[in-house]
Amino acid sequence: MTPHRFFSLLLALQSRETTTAAVLAAQVGVSVRTVLRDLQWLEEAGFPLVIRRGRWGGVSLLPGGWFDTSGLTPNERDHLALYGLDDAQREQLGAVSDTRRAHQKVRSTLRPPDPDRLPLSTVVATDNRPWFSPQTEGVPPAALVGDLRRGVRLRICYRRSEEGSGTWRVVDPYGLLAKAGKWYLVADSEGRSRLHALERLVDWEPMRTVRRLRPGATLESVAAELTASWENSKTLQIHAELASDQVSRARRIFGRRLTTGEAVGAHRVRITVTGRDVEDVRLFLQFGDSVTVTDPPEARERIRQLAAEILRTYA
Repeated sequence: MTPHRFFSLLLALQSRETTTAAVLAAQVGVSVRTVLRDLQWLEEAGFPLVIRRGRWGGVSLLPGGWFDTSGLTPNERDHLALYGLDDAQREQLGAVSDTRRAHQKVRSTLRPPDPDRLPLSTVVATDNRPWFSPQTEGVPPAALVGDLRRGVRLRICYRRSEEGSGTWRVVDPYGLLAKAGKWYLVADSEGRSRLHALERLVDWEPMRTVRRLRPGATLESVAAELTASWENSKTLQIHAELASDQVSRARRIFGRRLTTGEAVGAHRVRITVTGRDVEDVRLFLQFGDSVTVTDPPEARERIRQLAAEILRTYA
């Protein structure tokens, strides 16, 4: 359990007399199974929890425990409820000082750690920045968050990856999403929910009109829907044969999009990579002659074209 999820979970328990694991999971942003595991950890650690199982059950945090948030300011409680952000992202959001003060206040009310065990914070480190990625440019999230908290529509100038300059559009914003080391504006645009990378946000201006969100939609639900569609996209399956000694490297690059199959001869294996469109075949170029794209035909044709363009450049 990360420190931020720890505090978020306890704040959620303190904010209501009785709740359920499903409600806690939705609020903290993890699965029900993870919440149940976290609750078991809190119970074993000595927190005064009452867990009633079954259809009419629930979870309650008894009064008199040693998690005291009465000394927190409203702003500190608000920042403490932000979970999953690393220190760099909190700094980008302008939330470092409030979060640090809140953590110091709350830690002073917790039971002293077991002297025979090392503190968890000394044996666990977190860093959710992506590998080999330079610091992204664009609009800093702290500059945008003030207008987002006003709950108004935004007029944004956004540059797509294939565009040289941005175009203006009106969006109804839900808020900001920190995902894989990058920041995204989650907003409805032209009747659809979209993720807008802040690194491509050229400019914006608030409007006087109150934002109009889909009934029942929240930042958490829309962000989960959008990221699930990205991660589980089945638009194109690219099949290839890869040298066996490159498989571990391919796993680091493709992640969960890679599926390995049976061996082909003594030194090659069949692989499948899930892509959004045929342009994802570009990712295979970094493997040189260690990979051979076998299917579909449009992927083979596209990588042949790319290889010919490279050859002409260096001829």
